[in-house]
Amino acid sequence: MNFSIDGRLVKRFLMTTTGVLVCSFSVGMFNLAAFGVDPFQCLAQGSHLLVNSYLPYGTYYLGLSLVMLLGIWIWDKRYIGIATFINMFLTGYIVDYSYQFLVVLVPEMDLLGRALMLGLAVVIMCFGSALYYTADLGVSVYDAISLKLAQMNLSLFQKVLKFKWIRVFNDLVCVLIGTLFGKLPGVGTLITAFFMGPLISFFNETVAEPFLNGKKLDEKSR
Repeated sequence: MNFSIDGRLVKRFLMTTTGVLVCSFSVGMFNLAAFGVDPFQCLAQGSHLLVNSYLPYGTYYLGLSLVMLLGIWIWDKRYIGIATFINMFLTGYIVDYSYQFLVVLVPEMDLLGRALMLGLAVVIMCFGSALYYTADLGVSVYDAISLKLAQMNLSLFQKVLKFKWIRVFNDLVCVLIGTLFGKLPGVGTLITAFFMGPLISFFNETVAEPFLNGKKLDEKSR
């Protein structure tokens, strides 16, 4: 048995699980700040308003993810991994419970408090995303859609569309649908859609990659 390989796999699993937990908790913070959520959550939370009297958000999110998983499985299952299932089964419930916990912990916030909560939520989401992406054990069903479309070399005006533009388009569609259902976007939605990349890259280079590869943080700067 190769212990180093097993040890690396354990690290990847821990990074995936921690990343999903952290990202999901940050969505509860986004909800409390009330400046808008990320595009897919905008769609999910908006469409959930149709059935919120019958289903808790966690259960609805799981059902929505299962429907999307079926489509991705038929379309191209190579993007499905253990991280896909961890995301599906944990995210909705953690979003729900984290928001309930935070409402009790911080029952009232002024505008400054909401802005600080938003800023902290963005940082935490980027940190969790860095762990999740670097672990590379699969992606969420929503991420898989953009990855598959990018692989198909779709073109517009005779130019092949890059992944980032496909993702922006998918994000805009999610925001539009979520808005139609009653979940209004905000500055938080714009930040998550357009401005998180550099911060995720920072956490990739300073935390996620050094942890996975067994390097000390100060070795990255040498």
